[in-house]
Amino acid sequence: MATLSGNTTRAVPVQTRDGGVRVIGRANRYRRSRRSELVIWWREIDRVLLGLVMLLVVIGAIAVAAASPASAHRLSTLQKTLGDLHFFWLHLRWLGFGLLVMFFASILPKETARRLAIILAAAMIVGLVLVPLVGSEVKGARRWLNLGISLQPSEFLKPGFAIALAWILSWRVRDPRIPVMGLSIGLMVLVGALLMAQPDFGSTVLFLGVWFVLVLLSGLSVSRIGWTAGGGMLVLVLAYLFYPNATHRIDSFLWGGSEFDQVDLAMRTLRNGGWGGTGLWLGTRKMALPEAHTDYIFSVIGEEFGLIACAVIVMLYGAIVLRVLLRLLDEDDLFTVLAAAGLTAQLAGQAFINILVNLQLFPSKGMTLPLISYGGSSTMALLLGVGFLLAITRRNPYLSREPVSGKERAAP
Repeated sequence: MATLSGNTTRAVPVQTRDGGVRVIGRANRYRRSRRSELVIWWREIDRVLLGLVMLLVVIGAIAVAAASPASAHRLSTLQKTLGDLHFFWLHLRWLGFGLLVMFFASILPKETARRLAIILAAAMIVGLVLVPLVGSEVKGARRWLNLGISLQPSEFLKPGFAIALAWILSWRVRDPRIPVMGLSIGLMVLVGALLMAQPDFGSTVLFLGVWFVLVLLSGLSVSRIGWTAGGGMLVLVLAYLFYPNATHRIDSFLWGGSEFDQVDLAMRTLRNGGWGGTGLWLGTRKMALPEAHTDYIFSVIGEEFGLIACAVIVMLYGAIVLRVLLRLLDEDDLFTVLAAAGLTAQLAGQAFINILVNLQLFPSKGMTLPLISYGGSSTMALLLGVGFLLAITRRNPYLSREPVSGKERAAP
């Protein structure tokens, strides 16, 4: 076999389109195969969904730039003064890492993405076990592990939990005798108990919501769904009665308190801009708003860009949900349906809770606005979840299901 000039790599004959034969080196063949993989990825990926996500990411970067001065001024001290765009530059750094993670997750085959997500879920559950023992405490909550960088296991558990739960519930297709309901309840109880030990009541509610959505979609009987809903309401009542963190947040929402004052301030900030907003960096109420770049960034958007911009963001989240549902309409694989629905429910549910808090319609949860708020662990984890969603919903555009004829339908 001939070799390429100046290259000891073994040459490989490749047939050309016109029927001829061309000899290329293995290195060139590798580059061609990588390009081919990227072309296949671009054809199979849901480009509309990717475009909606990237639009929210861009809006988020602008929103963090708008909110950064308020948070920088509040967190500056006599010893250290933070620049007005301090959190904006940090956000761009995390966003860059997160987009790379999203890309590499989205090019994975569905089975590889599933295995990786299950391993991630198991690792983050171990992390949740370690948090009360060696975790860092911030504002009365112990939720972070210091591993060179600050890591919040509950954030990375979100995409892993949705896919792992979908995998468990999909077992019923293989063998209806497998107690998938009991196993899913056991997983939810374990995760809920570890989260409430931090305490993190908001994330517990979100995980419970994702679990309930997947249980609904898994094809369980109406009676079981009713018992499940009743059990969820009982858990919330017991949490209010015996879980101080839940009691404090709900009481503050109903009767007033420090957290209610924050939500009230967020609502006033949101309405200050009217329909068109005051303009970028021209908002004034945001300067007194705590966590302007994270929990209450929706209110900053309302003040500086107006209620119309807020409505556009809500419609974008709705468009993401609708796009995924349309993508799943003709999907016959139960795991794919459940995993995609779980990841979408986690994203939309978190956005829904954050927006309701800013509108003074829900107790304060300490939860960021997905793909928009500043965040380290949360930004990386959310974009990882989007990458898994893109990988799971990939589809060959040249393969379509042909309608079944009457003869085929009648055949034994």
